[in-house]
Amino acid sequence: MRNANEIIESKATFGERLADSVANFGGSWTFIVTFLILLVVYSLINVGLGVRSWDPYPFILLNLILSMLAAIQAPVIMMSQNRQDTKDRLRSELDFDVNRRAESEIQGLAGKLNLLIDKMGDLEDNIRAMQVAAPLGRE
Repeated sequence: MRNANEIIESKATFGERLADSVANFGGSWTFIVTFLILLVVYSLINVGLGVRSWDPYPFILLNLILSMLAAIQAPVIMMSQNRQDTKDRLRSELDFDVNRRAESEIQGLAGKLNLLIDKMGDLEDNIRAMQVAAPLGRE
């Protein structure tokens, strides 16, 4: 039996692995908290510096940086989602193969069980016939 994760990972390129790493980090609480802290610190420094700040309120440079980050992060996350779709498709194909084999095994066992039931029925019939014949033969 094949493992879908191993198959996909063995064929993954450097870019695909990088996309998965970026998507994993970008979707974590670590990223959210760190990014929130950086935004607050950036904003406080620029507000605190007042007229001398490199990016005075309304933080146009920060908006540009955030837009570029979103422009890069969105396609990377899409790449990771595409890989996840590929993994899911492979898993479903492997599950289907396993289910087909299990169904075949179940049908084989059901056939054997039916054969045993038939033989048990024949054996019961023979025992009844012997029990009926035995009292008649003694008399």
